[in-house]
Amino acid sequence: MDIGGVINSLFWLFLIFTFLSPYLQRQALEAARTRQILNLEKKRGSRVITLIHRQEAINLLGIPVVRYIDVDDSEEILRAIRLTDPNVPIDLILHTPGGLVLAAEQIAMALLKHPAKVTVFVPHYAMSGGTLIALAADEIVMDENAVLGPVDPQIGEYPAASLVALVKTKPLEKIEDATLIQADIAAKALRQVGQLVETLLAKHLDPERAATTAGLLSQGTWTHDYPITVGEAKGLGLPVSTTMPQEVYALMALYPQTQARRPSVQYIPLPYGKGGRKGGRV
Repeated sequence: MDIGGVINSLFWLFLIFTFLSPYLQRQALEAARTRQILNLEKKRGSRVITLIHRQEAINLLGIPVVRYIDVDDSEEILRAIRLTDPNVPIDLILHTPGGLVLAAEQIAMALLKHPAKVTVFVPHYAMSGGTLIALAADEIVMDENAVLGPVDPQIGEYPAASLVALVKTKPLEKIEDATLIQADIAAKALRQVGQLVETLLAKHLDPERAATTAGLLSQGTWTHDYPITVGEAKGLGLPVSTTMPQEVYALMALYPQTQARRPSVQYIPLPYGKGGRKGGRV
């Protein structure tokens, strides 16, 4: 027996496995996600679409990338909606920090036009553009601790409302031309987003209430990262409930954060009752 040849073969097999392992793991994860989506669709008789932005390792180097709502997302969701019969309900699972207003608006308007019931599930958070999309739904199902957020537009690194306030409180001769241009764009953005939100809310609220709520959400009432809780969302007149299916939580578990760094949160992943751990041995 050629020991050197065996060792050489084992080395190459190990090398091939090392390179293929991330791909095989990702394929297995995608298959698990597909099965969970099909289970939820069967249970609810709906088309399930996910818009989940997590930090994931994207290639063999394991480089993490943070995702936001972009035109690729809107293109895919619009395609999914076109492939859905008008009489079939749509369930959209949202987990996102927000993103481009254009992409979020396209998704929201497409959902608004869908004849059958549209339900948006928010298991953790849907901020900014995510909230804009949620406003198009017939029902927003939130975890009891989930949050939405304001939809006031941002111009570069500055809130549009703050730029408009600046030109009202500071002498114009002391403001740079570039800032004045930004403030002009900001005023237009505030008006456009306010009108869009009012249109989305008209499905649920009378015109006066829709205008008031749209103003609160879009005109810089709060900081952009302000968390709107379930209670506050209901107080604003949004169609919110907390009847979250367990399948949604199970699906979210299949979108893990990248393991490139040491996890900062750790616990025994079993339900605990008053008498201690339930579910048998670990």
